[in-house]
Amino acid sequence: MALVRKGSRRIVVDGTAYRWRLRGRPTYSQGLTWSPCTFAVEHADTPGMTLVVTTGQPHPSNWLTLEARPVLPSAVAAAVRLALRAGWTPTGQGSPLHLDRSAGFTSTDLIAGRRSGSYGAETAQSYRGFLPALTEQGLQGGRHT
Repeated sequence: MALVRKGSRRIVVDGTAYRWRLRGRPTYSQGLTWSPCTFAVEHADTPGMTLVVTTGQPHPSNWLTLEARPVLPSAVAAAVRLALRAGWTPTGQGSPLHLDRSAGFTSTDLIAGRRSGSYGAETAQSYRGFLPALTEQGLQGGRHT
């Protein structure tokens, strides 16, 4: 699957040009910091297999205004080098290669003591109780009810 050109950035790693893109708006899960930020990389001239990298930090535009560092080109270059050593062929065809670099990521689910994977009424109820706790700790930004 090819990356959307709009919003992608060019990077040269070891003499080869790639394009990479961080999703501008977080997914629902990333917005609530239940899952970490991800970015995608592909070969600039001959897009083939996409590299999807899961970082170990919240999305910079998360809705809870938790501090997040920007994804730097140096981190993208390091991920590309690691993926190439792991067998990623950017000009080849195939499913995206997922590179998980999220070791150490702590989601708000874990902070709240909730089980992950349960996103029904139980989660909505426990999240309502979690918002005041975030507000008391000074972590909540934006509006809430």
